[in-house]
Amino acid sequence: MTNFADLGLAAPLLKALAAEGYESPTPIQQGAIPHVLAGHDLLGVAQTGTGKTAAFALPILNHLQKINRRASPKACRVLVLSPTRELASQIQANFTGYAQFMRVTSTVVFGGVPVNRQVRAVAGGVDVVVATPGRLLDLISQKALTLNEIEILVLDEADRMLDMGFVRDIRRLLAVMPPRRQNLFFSATMPPEIADLAGSMLTNPKQVAVTPVASTVDRIQQGLILVPNRAKQATLHKLLEDASIARAVVFSRTKHGADRIVRHLESAGFSAAAIHGNKSQNARERAMASFRDGSLRLLIATDIAARGIDVDGVTHVINFDLPNIAESYVHRIGRTARAGADGIAVSLVGEDERGDLRGIERLIRRQIPVLPNPLGDQAAVAAAVQVAEANKPKEPARQPRPDRSGGHHRGAAPGRGGERHGAGGGRPAENGQNRRRNPAGRPKRTGAPGQAQSANQGRRDH
Repeated sequence: MTNFADLGLAAPLLKALAAEGYESPTPIQQGAIPHVLAGHDLLGVAQTGTGKTAAFALPILNHLQKINRRASPKACRVLVLSPTRELASQIQANFTGYAQFMRVTSTVVFGGVPVNRQVRAVAGGVDVVVATPGRLLDLISQKALTLNEIEILVLDEADRMLDMGFVRDIRRLLAVMPPRRQNLFFSATMPPEIADLAGSMLTNPKQVAVTPVASTVDRIQQGLILVPNRAKQATLHKLLEDASIARAVVFSRTKHGADRIVRHLESAGFSAAAIHGNKSQNARERAMASFRDGSLRLLIATDIAARGIDVDGVTHVINFDLPNIAESYVHRIGRTARAGADGIAVSLVGEDERGDLRGIERLIRRQIPVLPNPLGDQAAVAAAVQVAEANKPKEPARQPRPDRSGGHHRGAAPGRGGERHGAGGGRPAENGQNRRRNPAGRPKRTGAPGQAQSANQGRRDH
């Protein structure tokens, strides 16, 4: 198959694909679309950047066009579950683009924004809802949305759902859906827990795997720089003097680290913005918009945003910190080399990150080449560290956080590196100590899916 017309898609979809500049289907689209059109459950294994959103959105829209009926008030026909706000927004935008010549309605539902506008959006019924699990459970508990008319369920980025502790929420949602539905399950990796979840959801699924599990895109040139932790910031500044780095995503392990990197970059004359769970939704959207239109060269991100950054033209990914979950490395560097372009990924590896490096190299089944430090020899590195320390920007004072009784906590940092339900809505931890790996830290949850507990809001609202 060499073009979308060969896949049997409706004329309005072909017209939209032409308008969007799509020329030929990717391997995941060629493999998945015929199975979804035929009504089969699907298990898709594909890394990020392979075009899998179109692989499920196009046949879903074809189904909605063919079976033309309206959803009942407070109901939807198709549900797409996504782990993060950015990814959910991106998926819904794709649905809108593909359906531009069709009468299909869609909306996106996630935490961190007022719930009332989302209640209004689903009140009259909607064809497609793209949602994060936490806010979706909130709408169900408020009786603002019901899932009893679901015809097609899509679980996207299932392995990320597992990392972020959403699997229990997913099982609660499955319990309030009709058992007769089409299920589409996508994951970049397939650990045993995800395989178990897929087995419980899917009935005689067709399988499409377009790349080896956890492989990295061949067009990405990877390298690492062995550097003392104290010299990382100076090394980053020296790297960014290279004009070929036209648009880069810099990954930090923690949200506070991301903010610190931005302060250092700005003090050195670089323009940068951070995107992470402590940022308000408006701040995150402004940063993404500036990065997408090219007015912002550097986006500093945490892993929670890794899979939601779908921006063409990212020339470089720089890992300021290595992730302590090896699979996250694959998703981070997948922000570059998109839409057929080439890309470069550089990792700054500190003394205490050699174990994380070994885990990553085992996962991707290759050794990452060591690059020379752009600062020069050890003496030059030491001198650069001294200069960086002398020009170190002043850390902002921590503001006390009011407690529920009206008093104040001393110190505003949330426990375990977690994301508080504050300015940007609560989110899962970003330091690798997620709920799945730390079950003792999970709050007790009781009640049916329609009785979500407010104590859990912090984890679920992302």
